[in-house]
Amino acid sequence: MALLVGCDPLAGLTVVGDDPSDAPIAGLDASWMERFVRGDAVFDTPYRESQGLGPLYIRQACSSCHAADARGPGVVRRMVLVDADGAPLADQSGLAFGPVVRPQLAAGATVGIVPPEGVDVWVAPRLPPAVFARGYLEAIADSEIERVETAQASEADGVSGRIHRVPWQSEANPEPGGFHTLGPGSVGQIGRFGLKARIATLDEFAADAFQGDMGITSPLRPDELPNPDAQTDDEQPGVDIDAATVNVAGDYVRMLAIPARAAPPEGAPEAFAAMGCATCHVPSLRTRADYPIPQLRDVDAPVYTDLLLHDMGPELADATGDLDASASEWRTAPLVGMRHLSAYLHDGRAPTVEDAIRMHGGEGSEAAASVGRFAEAPPEQRQLVLQFINGL
Repeated sequence: MALLVGCDPLAGLTVVGDDPSDAPIAGLDASWMERFVRGDAVFDTPYRESQGLGPLYIRQACSSCHAADARGPGVVRRMVLVDADGAPLADQSGLAFGPVVRPQLAAGATVGIVPPEGVDVWVAPRLPPAVFARGYLEAIADSEIERVETAQASEADGVSGRIHRVPWQSEANPEPGGFHTLGPGSVGQIGRFGLKARIATLDEFAADAFQGDMGITSPLRPDELPNPDAQTDDEQPGVDIDAATVNVAGDYVRMLAIPARAAPPEGAPEAFAAMGCATCHVPSLRTRADYPIPQLRDVDAPVYTDLLLHDMGPELADATGDLDASASEWRTAPLVGMRHLSAYLHDGRAPTVEDAIRMHGGEGSEAAASVGRFAEAPPEQRQLVLQFINGL
């Protein structure tokens, strides 16, 4: 947001440029804005050992993995045991503390979770997703996602995404703010968050990140993760943060605006659709009429995703799956804030949007036909699509 200096002789001078990557959705009332500001501060807070950091962790702050609400610089690395040919082993018990690399130590820990020696291990990086406009994703009506899933299944074009039905994976949120009534035993929710859509709500997304990335426990995730030192606590006795902290962090992400977009070049949306990109990167989905944030109720969410899992083939497969999502299945990435990104695909292997498009076309990928149309299109049509995507 632009910051204006209100004293002479600088009155009216913009000293901080417009940066829509950290802007709230327009029209919020004072109470929602107060939560946005509080959540913004929590999002940027680097946690210390005295505040419960660790005993093992990846990064110290939410913004360490989502700087300016985009991707990185933090990276999560996941491991899988493989045989001599590189195929994942059926028995992964050698990864006694799970598949996530957590090398940083705190609170007296002496050994991190790192790739074990003496065995074949595939270690795969995952860039964290940008968090722009995630409230729109949470607000999309279940019926809209189900409608798109049904529509894709009815076509014979090789594209058939599926909803990732996930359980609630935390303790009950003592103050969910009206966004849901989920708790232990709740199953069948539509996964929306994470690269494989393994989490359904933004409060659980926040609690999961606090625990998994920073070792910060909360009433939703009260237990320290298994670790080689068998530590069950850290330098902050008991639960490290309260539910209110988790919830304002979740609300901050809920209220992030879609970064400003320039008008697309003439004919660009049509070219995007003609190449089949819009089948999965659905331009708009309708939000539910009872979402607690008024500005996100019953509106068209222009997020360019179907929130479905698609099989992208072995060339884009990861080290591991998530819940019911296989190693080669990925949730369609929302094309939001693309001008703020500098690396693409789940691991950042694509340095440009064109590279990312072409890498969608491997053997067994549901996007192969669409990539073929892109590759065969006249150069001016390809450039039109790239301009369009880079402007979202």
